Amino acid sequence: MTDVVENTVTVTESGMGPYAQFVTVGRHVMRADEPELLGGYDTGASPYEYLLAGLGACTAMTLRMYATRKVWPLDKIAVELRHDKIPAPSGGGTIDRFERAIHLTGSLTDEQKSRLLEVADKCPVSQTLQRPSVVLSRLD
Repeated sequence: MTDVVENTVTVTESGMGPYAQFVTVGRHVMRADEPELLGGYDTGASPYEYLLAGLGACTAMTLRMYATRKVWPLDKIAVELRHDKIPAPSGGGTIDRFERAIHLTGSLTDEQKSRLLEVADKCPVSQTLQRPSVVLSRLD
C-alpha cells in the first residue's frame, strides 16, 4: 500500500455497477455513482453532488469562522445548493449556475446577516468556481 499524500483524493471503480466508485480522502472512504436515470445504480452521490457538497461545506465553515472571530450570535448554519446548466449569455453553449440558499439561525442583526452573505462569496471553493481553472491530466 502506498503512503497517503496530503490533499490527494483517489477514485477507483468499486465494481458495484457500471459507474460506481470508491472515493478515498485520507482515512475517509465514500461512494460515488450516477443516478439510475443516467445508467448508474445510485450507490453514492453523483460527481456534481460532491461538488455541491464541497461548496456547501466551505460556505458553512467560512461563515462559522467569521462569526466566531466577530463573536456574533450565530447558532446554526444550513446551506442548500443546486446546480443547473443554463444558456450562455453570449448565446453559444451553456454555463454552470450554482444556487446557494443560506439559512442562519441566531440573534443576528440585519447588518450581520448581510455581511455574512458577502462573506459566503469569499469562501475558497466559491472563489475557485468563479474563476477560470486548469486541469492537467497524465497517464501513470
